[in-house]
Formats: sequence, structure tokens, C-alpha cells
Amino acid sequence: MLLARQFEALRKTPDSGFSVGLFEEDNYYEWKVLIIGPPDTLYEGGFLEARLSFPQEFPLLPPKMQFITEMHHPNIYKDGTVCISILHAPGEDQYGYEDAGERWMPVHTAESILVSVISLLSSDTPNLDSPANVDVAKQIRTNPAAYKKEVRRLVRRSAEKAFE
Repeated sequence: MLLARQFEALRKTPDSGFSVGLFEEDNYYEWKVLIIGPPDTLYEGGFLEARLSFPQEFPLLPPKMQFITEMHHPNIYKDGTVCISILHAPGEDQYGYEDAGERWMPVHTAESILVSVISLLSSDTPNLDSPANVDVAKQIRTNPAAYKKEVRRLVRRSAEKAFE
């Protein structure tokens, strides 16, 4: 099974930026993910928990990634669901924001998804053109200091929770 192979490969050679586990033994469709806040970013020092849920049709269809840790980012919905191009179903974007080549393709792997999410968190300039969380996008435009303060607060809380 492709997912089992990808999972075991990531477990054998863990990346310094994230680790993976399973919510239930032998259920490779639901991954527990821990992203370590990337250095030199607002998320540095954070322990960000997420769920990576794969459809039965994987790799033909993309998984869904949802943060369990409370997040404050314009490209993450209020419920924690990550909104990045490679997690959008293949094909043309009905709204015209993305090219088909930016969306999900079966060549993507669980690792490429996690690297993309870390890259999203590492960016100094989040995508504000089509935000998942309009309130956060507006805050970045009007009060960037308040945005940074809220992210740091949530990162601090995630670190405290990790060591409880």
C-alpha cells in the first residue's frame, strides 16, 4: 500500500521539521502530524499538531490537512483546515485563482505536502489574494503588529501544551 510505504519512509528518516504517527494502529488513512515551528519565523518554538486525512482514492485525490492546534493564518480556515493549492482537487480552478499545474497531482507525496505547509508557515508574505481566513488577512493589512502578537501567543500556548 502506497500510504503505508510513505508513512514508514518518513518514520525511518524523520525530517527535522515534522514527525508523523497514526491515530489508530494500521489505519494509514489518518495521520497524526507534529510540525515543529520553523526557525526564524513567527512559528519558531511552536509544536503544531495536525491531522492528515487521506481519501480511499489517494493518490488520485488529495488528502485534507487540518490543524488541531489553534492557528492564526490567512491561508488556514478558522477550523484549522489548510488551504494551499496542492491540496485542491485536480483540474481547473472554477474561480480562476490557480492553474491546473498548481493543484493536486498524483506525483505529490505526504512529504511534499508537509514541506509545502512548512513553507507556508515560513513565508514572510502570506497569500492575501484569496484568503481562507478573511479576518486574519484584513488584520495583516491593517494591523500587522496585532497579527504577529496573536501568532506568537498561540505558538507559546502550543509549546506550553506540549510540555504539560
